[in-house]
Amino acid sequence: MDFLPLYFDLKDKPCLVIGGGEVACRKASLLLKAGAHILIVAQEVGAGVRALAEDSRVEIVQGSYAPEQLEGKVLVIAATNNYRVNSAVSEQAKSNNIPVNVVDNPSLCSFILPAIIDRSPIVVAVSSGGKSPVLARLLRSRLESTIPAAYGRLAELVGGFRDAVKARFSSINQRRGFWESVLQGDVAELVFSGKEAEAGERLAQLIEARSSDELPVGEVYLVGGGPGDPDLLTFRALRLMQQADVVLYDRLVSEAVLDMTRRDAERINVGKARSRHTLPQEEINDLLVRLAREGHRVLRLKGGDPFVFGRGGEEIDKLAENGIPFQVVPGITAATGCSCYAGIPLTHRDYAQSVRFITGHLKDGTCKLPWDELVHKGQTVVFYMGLIGLPTICRKLIEHGRGPDTPIALIQQGTTRNQRVFTGTLATIADIIARQEVKAPTLIIVGEVVSLREKLGWQGDA
Repeated sequence: MDFLPLYFDLKDKPCLVIGGGEVACRKASLLLKAGAHILIVAQEVGAGVRALAEDSRVEIVQGSYAPEQLEGKVLVIAATNNYRVNSAVSEQAKSNNIPVNVVDNPSLCSFILPAIIDRSPIVVAVSSGGKSPVLARLLRSRLESTIPAAYGRLAELVGGFRDAVKARFSSINQRRGFWESVLQGDVAELVFSGKEAEAGERLAQLIEARSSDELPVGEVYLVGGGPGDPDLLTFRALRLMQQADVVLYDRLVSEAVLDMTRRDAERINVGKARSRHTLPQEEINDLLVRLAREGHRVLRLKGGDPFVFGRGGEEIDKLAENGIPFQVVPGITAATGCSCYAGIPLTHRDYAQSVRFITGHLKDGTCKLPWDELVHKGQTVVFYMGLIGLPTICRKLIEHGRGPDTPIALIQQGTTRNQRVFTGTLATIADIIARQEVKAPTLIIVGEVVSLREKLGWQGDA
């Protein structure tokens, strides 16, 4: 990220604003809302800025900016239309280690002001890193419609009970479980309907009713993270990803998808690569059971779909055997996601009336696949994990009757910004790939439907 989001405590702190126009007025107003004391310096002072002077925390000096005005200030905003002045303010503030913002000039800023959704004490900030303030404001507008003002009142209410809950529950898991049930239950609904007094009474009752020895019931969420593009996640997947406090993720989960999980969740990489397992499957199964028994909400995040070559069945079998509650959320499997983004329909009335998914990971170098069943015309065959075995796959298909000129595609990192697609025939693809630097994850599609990519491809990949 270009900027680290931070929240300044400006209550009763001295700040400096250079400029007297509308923009300066808006920035100074934000500082006032945060409780700052402001010195405004400008040669010409507009009506909006003059109106701010009615607040005793605002002092206006009409004249030129002088470096000594920085003395004692904790934050500076330059909002003039004079680049020379703005540049001088920036340079001098930085040399004095004072955070400085120069409006509409990110290169002169040490901090930027985001678009703000104010539901105090809940404050949400949206930033484009100074690249597109208009886009940030558009996103703010969308968020404002989904975050009712009542969330601020709810935060005020529960804030008054934090000490009582901490005294009642010694474990952080107990407190987390309690607050999650409160914030998603009838206490929140009472606040949303304007009944804060009743909500407070109900919250006090819940604190007394819950045993301090009671551990929250752990649960495991087996979630398909899709082939890589976070836009392909389901709503349910996103909700559970935000609830879990421990995340066990695979190597095939994209960084963009992993970033959608809770920021404060513990992340454990249990990924498996060819001939190298971070954790054996049996240990993963045992870890899921142990974490759930400790009261955690555990997210088991897998690339693609957990039930398509994801060993999800083995994991929930262990959970069921040990009486651990679990949920399963399907994801878009690599075959459907990657073929769609590559412009290759898996079925087509004129080319393929069926599709077959096969694992191309040839264990111990053997080729024990039902090759005779994979060469039928009118069938699309999709190989998962087939990069290393590609030459063998092509040779075996030809040996069992598939034409050497059968179209084939290899898709690398499908659905992501790094997607690359290589096409050829069973006779040529191995040589094409040999001249390229191709890395997993990859997917192989064999069949006449591959010939449609030239017409139907809609992504600008290789």
